[in-house]
Amino acid sequence: MDKYRIELYESDIPKYVQIAKHIKRLIDINEVNDGERLPSIRMLSKLLNVNNDTIINAYKKLQTEGCAVQKIGSGTYAKKKEINKNFKKQYSEIFKKMSADEAKNYIDFTGENACSDFFPVSSFKGVLNEVLDRDGAEALAYQEMLGYIGLRDSINKYFWESSLNNDNILIVSGAQQGIDIVSKAMINVNDNVIVEKPTYSGALSVFKGRRANIFEVPVEENGIDIEVFKKILKKNKIKCFYLMSYFQNPTGATYSIDKKNEILRIAEEYDFYIIEDDYLSELIYDTNIEYKSFKTLDVNDRVIYIKSFSKIFLPGIRIGYLICPERFKESIQNSKIDTDISTSSLMQRALHLYIEKGFWKEYINHLNIIYKDRYNFMKEQLKNIFQQKVEFNLPGGGLNFYIKLSDSIDLDSIKLFYECRENKVLLTPGVLFYKNIKDGERFFRLGFSKVDNNEIYKGLNIINNLLKR
Repeated sequence: MDKYRIELYESDIPKYVQIAKHIKRLIDINEVNDGERLPSIRMLSKLLNVNNDTIINAYKKLQTEGCAVQKIGSGTYAKKKEINKNFKKQYSEIFKKMSADEAKNYIDFTGENACSDFFPVSSFKGVLNEVLDRDGAEALAYQEMLGYIGLRDSINKYFWESSLNNDNILIVSGAQQGIDIVSKAMINVNDNVIVEKPTYSGALSVFKGRRANIFEVPVEENGIDIEVFKKILKKNKIKCFYLMSYFQNPTGATYSIDKKNEILRIAEEYDFYIIEDDYLSELIYDTNIEYKSFKTLDVNDRVIYIKSFSKIFLPGIRIGYLICPERFKESIQNSKIDTDISTSSLMQRALHLYIEKGFWKEYINHLNIIYKDRYNFMKEQLKNIFQQKVEFNLPGGGLNFYIKLSDSIDLDSIKLFYECRENKVLLTPGVLFYKNIKDGERFFRLGFSKVDNNEIYKGLNIINNLLKR
């Protein structure tokens, strides 16, 4: 009975609510098992020194919330809520319904994009006006199917040292559309696809939508586990492997050059293609990390390269690009046309001019200064505040840390998400990044793109207090 004992406070929160909340927590952390009989009304009222009506109202509240069930003539029994089963849908609904004004009341660790506060609106506005003055109505018309030739030329010149054929560069509306287009062009029902474990939830949704068979390979600190990867390849004919080469979402892992070369060699040996999502590689803080994409090292035309400007630039511009292997060029380009004909002409032209004028390079350099400071601050605070309660690796770049709850914490990331939300803190539970939701229950992701150092310190302490409880 001692576990039901609670110190009741005279406050605006009625005592029956305090009692119900305490019992609900006992159920959540398995101190009270699913189906376990709760104390009788008389016994609990005596233990807590309250009248019977207070306990009756507490039990009614638990029943209303789905945390208890009453059996006539037998008593009241605990009922564990199945929040895990439909959590991905519930998580999405929470953010769909949250207004911009409401979001300002939270310390938000869920951000995946660079914060719009740092975007130089004045310079981009000048570029937009220059495009409209120069091109007039033509700037608003549909462009070439592959995308605006000026932008494709700038991408080739500034990001690929003019090593590509411009016709192999396809402008798309962000990385998500790029993954979708490639999947429609390459993957049929029951084709076998390998993904990292964990991985970007949007990619999982795309492959599930194509009704592909999805195999997962665990991510290590320097890329996937090669031995597990080979075992899958030996037993199954694989069509493609989707990966994030830099600061993988959510783990923050970056592939070593040796591992990239090994995977490219294996791709040729087992005849599969690599879909490379080059995620946030602009934000490298650790000088030991060298930038070389899979596509740069690809000598056998095995890599479909996808890059989004929306993650690092403004999400609202919805521009990215992909580089097609010759074999799939026509089918991927046709898939893009079938999807939406053309990506915004005005934004393509504006981005082209923004890059040509040197604004892009200035902007990225500015972001690196800001986010390197936040990265280092958050790294130290994670160590100082959480101490032994969590484990994490140092990504050396990007915009987030991936945290594992230690075995001493009797709480999963879904429950932690809901408790944090009640305390005006938002985080991303790891369950969103796995095919099997159970695999992610001990993990959560903390992003620092939309929180300053004061919010980081305050938010981490709130989370730590919940973990201590």
